[in-house]
Amino acid sequence: MEILIQQLFNGLTIGSVYSLVALGLTLVYGILHIPNFAHGALYMMGGYITLTMMTKYGLHYWIAIFVSILVVGMIGVLMERFVFHPLREAPPIHDKIAAIGILLFLEAFAQFVWGAEFQSMPTPYGQVLQIFGLTFTMQRLLIVISAIVVMILLTLFLKKTFTGSTIIAMSQNREGANLVGINTNRVAMLTFLISGGLAAIAASLSAPINLVFPAMGQLVILKAFVIIILGGMGSVPGAILGGYILGFSESLGATYISNDYKDIIAFVLLVLILSVKPTGLFSKGGH
Repeated sequence: MEILIQQLFNGLTIGSVYSLVALGLTLVYGILHIPNFAHGALYMMGGYITLTMMTKYGLHYWIAIFVSILVVGMIGVLMERFVFHPLREAPPIHDKIAAIGILLFLEAFAQFVWGAEFQSMPTPYGQVLQIFGLTFTMQRLLIVISAIVVMILLTLFLKKTFTGSTIIAMSQNREGANLVGINTNRVAMLTFLISGGLAAIAASLSAPINLVFPAMGQLVILKAFVIIILGGMGSVPGAILGGYILGFSESLGATYISNDYKDIIAFVLLVLILSVKPTGLFSKGGH
């Protein structure tokens, strides 16, 4: 029983990180219909920038994360302006090739600047807690709490603010949003800013329990794609729920089936869910 509860908590931790990454991905997809393959590289940059701010400039963990959110958010905005925006009239394949190009560029850049070796990120929250016979670190608890807070704030922002509602309007119908006077360029830039920020938060929170290295975004982004397909492309609740479904499936699968296969679970789940509901769990009808 204790193993089960421990694994459920681990699932919650992994799921929180996946959901944050998938959220950024689904927001961009919902608005621009671009599957942003470079999102994994933004995640990786987030990890490195937080690490550098802490180790090189001696900033506190939270301040380092804040800097990372700003920098990666800005990289997102630059990507939108200089790469995706000029391609918006081009055939859809161009976006995908450009995104893969950015991914390769950023990974090569990271390797050039920080080297290829694995680095560990220090954290002020390394303490081990024991509650009801369960053992976990403060960092894991922090991941779960921070992720939930960020998701609640994001949902409130989308639902309750005018700017948030323009993002939703544009994801429902870009031409319509343009006609009613929404500045679609500004919304696109804002979406990439939020998306980059979410990737930076996810990487900065998870790096102390994982490691920082140039390819750290690859597996995460593959899983994030699985999640947004599971949840219905462009659906925010779908991304959050999908992240947790995958997190739980992986940690329970690793315990009760085999640790060697835990990375395959995502794809097995994908096949199962899509054979029952091809459009994903939360997809809006008609698209």
